[in-house]
Amino acid sequence: MADETEPELFADPRQAPPREVARLSPLVRRLVAPNASPFTFNGTCTYILGRGAVAVVDPGPGDESHLAAILAAVEGETIETILVTHTHRDHSVLAQGLREATGARIVGPAPFRLKGDRAGGLDSSHDRAYAPDLVLADGERFAGRGFTLEAVATPGHCSNHLCLALLEEGALFSGDHVMAWSTSVVAPPDGSMAAYMASLDKVRARGERIYWPGHGGPVTEPQRYARALAHHRRQREASILAALDAGVATIPQLVSRVYVGLDPKLARAAGMSTLAHLEDLGARGLVTAELGEGEARYRRA
Repeated sequence: MADETEPELFADPRQAPPREVARLSPLVRRLVAPNASPFTFNGTCTYILGRGAVAVVDPGPGDESHLAAILAAVEGETIETILVTHTHRDHSVLAQGLREATGARIVGPAPFRLKGDRAGGLDSSHDRAYAPDLVLADGERFAGRGFTLEAVATPGHCSNHLCLALLEEGALFSGDHVMAWSTSVVAPPDGSMAAYMASLDKVRARGERIYWPGHGGPVTEPQRYARALAHHRRQREASILAALDAGVATIPQLVSRVYVGLDPKLARAAGMSTLAHLEDLGARGLVTAELGEGEARYRRA
């Protein structure tokens, strides 16, 4: 799920993939779910991994036509495993229907658990019915028929986000952590800017040569691109601090000041990412918040 497009720095140079199976590599095929939106680009990318006995990565939203498309794409093959990068509903809901149709097991992160009584942000976007047969922890490997995946815990966009490294091809299924068409939304309380930045550093330190993201086309030169994403966030942070210095005090005011020309449909997502920055800045002792009966007001510490 995206935060906001950055056409100059983050535009995907490839055309949107068609609604048919695309062969991406010897081991990877892709289908795109019909759930295009300002937050999902042209739809959720569903990947088919392997040959004969295959795995499906991020089956997508609960759309019967997409379920039929997945089954048609693997006609004559067997789906043994359904892999999930994270439990936002545009990625994981169809896992249950695909399991019922094929008997495949679901493998992925631990289910989302609400922390205390905090709710809000994108917490409501989590798939509460998600029930994995096997939970992958950071660094654990999963062996399929002819491929091996390594789980890379990448919290930030959400607390249970996993990337999946395809060891045979030097590729990374990057979910919503790194996408070529847009930055990722980081929405508290489940999303954490500090965790997101640490997760960018984590994938940057790895050696994958290409990322297959949850939306949009591939991320080429991924280490350079992850560095650019981190730089973009640091620039956003600097803009927020400059706006606070100028007397801007509330999140809606900050969004208007910092996100010039933003599509109104993305204003709420921009506000949540601004909150994530403010929470991180507060934890670092750079910003304080005044939480009265009305809207929270922020200022430099």
